[in-house]
Amino acid sequence: MIALAFDENFNNDVLRGVIRRNPALDLVRVQDAGLTGQDDAAVLAWAAAEGRVLVSHDVATLTAHAYARVQAGLPMPGLFEAGPSVPIATAIEDLALIAECSLPGEWEGQVRYLPLR
Repeated sequence: MIALAFDENFNNDVLRGVIRRNPALDLVRVQDAGLTGQDDAAVLAWAAAEGRVLVSHDVATLTAHAYARVQAGLPMPGLFEAGPSVPIATAIEDLALIAECSLPGEWEGQVRYLPLR
């Protein structure tokens, strides 16, 4: 099982659905960690320090910051992007599967997009 962090503007309906599916998962919203209003680089640095794979809708800018961390040789435990066209039920199913079935370090340096199929 891995720990996930949800970006500040991530759809809370999806987050609540993942929690309902498995309340034992280690999930946190970045705003609950005191990172409200922080830029993408700061959020990625925090996620790396915490060993949390980040989940976001911010395909436009966060992806570039994630790749920049990888290029600089900095830790980046993984980023999952869920675009606006991904149905809520699909996002819930995919994120629960990722959190439940992944091993720590499995997504290091990777950016992936939902849906998984």
